[in-house]
Amino acid sequence: MHDPVELLETLIAIPSVNPMGRDVSGPEFGEARMTAFLEDWFADLGVVIEKVEVLPGRFNLLARYDAGPDRPTILLDAHQDTVPVDGMTIPPFEPAIQEGKLFGRGACDVKGGMAAMLAAFARLVTQRPAGAANVVMSCSCEEEAEALGVKDLVKLWSEPGRGISSLKTAPDVAVVAEPTDLDVVVAHRGATRWKLRTTGRACHSSRPDDGVNAIYKMSQVLSGLQKFVAHLKETIPAHPLCGPATISVGRIEGGLSVNTVPDRCEIEIDRRVIPGEDGFAVIAETEAFLRKNIDVDFEMLPPWITGISLSDEHNAELADRMLETVAAVAGPHKKVGVAYGTNASRIAASGVPSIVCGPGSINQAHTESEWIDIEELRQAAEIYYRFCAGE
Repeated sequence: MHDPVELLETLIAIPSVNPMGRDVSGPEFGEARMTAFLEDWFADLGVVIEKVEVLPGRFNLLARYDAGPDRPTILLDAHQDTVPVDGMTIPPFEPAIQEGKLFGRGACDVKGGMAAMLAAFARLVTQRPAGAANVVMSCSCEEEAEALGVKDLVKLWSEPGRGISSLKTAPDVAVVAEPTDLDVVVAHRGATRWKLRTTGRACHSSRPDDGVNAIYKMSQVLSGLQKFVAHLKETIPAHPLCGPATISVGRIEGGLSVNTVPDRCEIEIDRRVIPGEDGFAVIAETEAFLRKNIDVDFEMLPPWITGISLSDEHNAELADRMLETVAAVAGPHKKVGVAYGTNASRIAASGVPSIVCGPGSINQAHTESEWIDIEELRQAAEIYYRFCAGE
């Protein structure tokens, strides 16, 4: 099974939902079934396969095509996990083709890109083109929540003693699959996320003056963060390709019951960093602004993900090569920057020139009726093959 459409239908039918930090369980969660399928699929090709456990029962899977010791090495990366399926209006794991589109969870983000890469990889193995590079196909885990898969992946070449036979040294370049409409993403933002907590003193709601309301305190924090939005726009120029630095509060939780004055309230903050910003330093910058502009106690909790952006400073040559390949298959496309983040930023941060290119539109990612254009899927498989084959 080397056809990208058939591959994608198979991948969609294998649930690999990221729990996203929720206390959930069941066969649809995690990448175990996906990893097992991929391991068997690569084994049928007869290539070197290695699994690296990132979390209990959750693995990065690597497969290597060897063209020769004097050839450069290309890393192709596609993540195995998808976002949850809550609220979907189509059967998420029953692939369906209608009017040139293939529907299902992950069709666009990013099992479509993975299917195209797998098809290209299989073609390299079976045809062994004369000008091909060495290719390592990385099927990384846990991308959607905390990017733990790629964090572990880069350790294989950046930490002494971590290397495995598939990646004893750093690859020369990396191509990451995400839905880009076959444009080449050379810059994107990163995301730093953390919780902020206010505390108070609980009491019966019939005597609220006996307590200290943590939610009221948080309201002042929220007002301060709204002022910080304007501050960011005034002090940090937008990046010409991937836009401005932003901050957003996406979740709030507080209180035990309506008849109890709450003694705790927490919010979750999403700070998008642009090239040139330090993804950890932005937390301290936010805290300093709040302490200067509001008069309320609060606590910053450690981030669960620290943003790393992708800069266009070091990938121009790689992007030009990819654009030439894309043009030969699908017509002229362009270099772009995007607001979302990908595995490419952490690979690039380890010193490997990296770009993002894949079939599908980000407008369809994570949607209730996710789909991908079948023609674009087939084009992507051809593009990845030609790029790795040196054509």
